[in-house]
Amino acid sequence: MQRFFSFLAGVFSGLIVGAVVALLLAPMSGDDLRKQMQERSDELVSDVKSAIEEERKKLQDELESLKRGEIPVT
Repeated sequence: MQRFFSFLAGVFSGLIVGAVVALLLAPMSGDDLRKQMQERSDELVSDVKSAIEEERKKLQDELESLKRGEIPVT
């Protein structure tokens, strides 16, 4: 169990060091980087919401078809 926690500590340490290095070597200022990251996360959220809505509509249509007997239940 001790080896597992040591491994996790190493992974998290590597993540932190990698994030700090990436931020220090970023070609943009902090404000520009935060703005760009916010825009990308907003786009991602919008895309996920759209995909969820499309899938919900598809499932609702399929449910209605099942209720009407258009799709056989196996």
